[in-house]
Amino acid sequence: MKLFKFNKEIFFISGASGFLGLQYSEFFCKLGSKVFAIDIVKNKKITALEEKYKNLKFHYCDITNENSLKDLSTKINNNSVPTVLINNAAIDFSPDDKNEYIKPFEKFSNDTWKKVMKVNIDGVYLSCKIIGSRMAQKKRGSIINISSIYGILSPDPKIYENKNLKKKFYKPAAYSVSKSAIINLTKYLSVYWAKKNIRVNNLIIGGMKNKQNKNFVKKYSNRVPIGRMAKVNEYNGPILFLSSDLSSYMTGSNLIVDGGWTAI
Repeated sequence: MKLFKFNKEIFFISGASGFLGLQYSEFFCKLGSKVFAIDIVKNKKITALEEKYKNLKFHYCDITNENSLKDLSTKINNNSVPTVLINNAAIDFSPDDKNEYIKPFEKFSNDTWKKVMKVNIDGVYLSCKIIGSRMAQKKRGSIINISSIYGILSPDPKIYENKNLKKKFYKPAAYSVSKSAIINLTKYLSVYWAKKNIRVNNLIIGGMKNKQNKNFVKKYSNRVPIGRMAKVNEYNGPILFLSSDLSSYMTGSNLIVDGGWTAI
């Protein structure tokens, strides 16, 4: 059994320029893996990682566009087919947003709803369809879909109440619905590709501390049994577990890492 030998693994990580994507990309680079960092935005942080690690390569790719994914797939030779696909890219909503996302359900933009579904659901579906199918052809690999506690529970409106905000923040239903949808897509694909030696699991995560306002951080932390929000590096362990042969008998499962939020 290979435990922590990742030097022969090839990772595809969508949303690589984002908060979590950067963390995953650097983590597996340090373990010696080849990392394909996928995003529609190449920011200074991902550029710095590409310059720092020879085993990381950034690729522009719109995961909501099938042709964009196909173009990326054609660039992959048989020696570079990913062994791990992390579907991390998603549109989320912070209590510090200053835009239309804060509107209540009755007034939520239909266009924004469609945009969220296109990224959070269609993007995962198409990435699995195009990149995952290449993995299935090689008959080896792990696909990890990133969901949220809000994919299995409703957001708690109380933690978003803040008298200091000019407008009331509403965590959009679009986020919860999209994160719920990929849970069953995960189960479907785990059965569909089981005999192809492709494992498909879902990582359900809680909120991470990322420069949110103090009021929100305090209320969120009070709701969590552990008493705080997650540190960004605390999801490295679960991702490593799902990526490695340590989870070789695990597929179609939901791994919940939330500080105890869903235990209440």
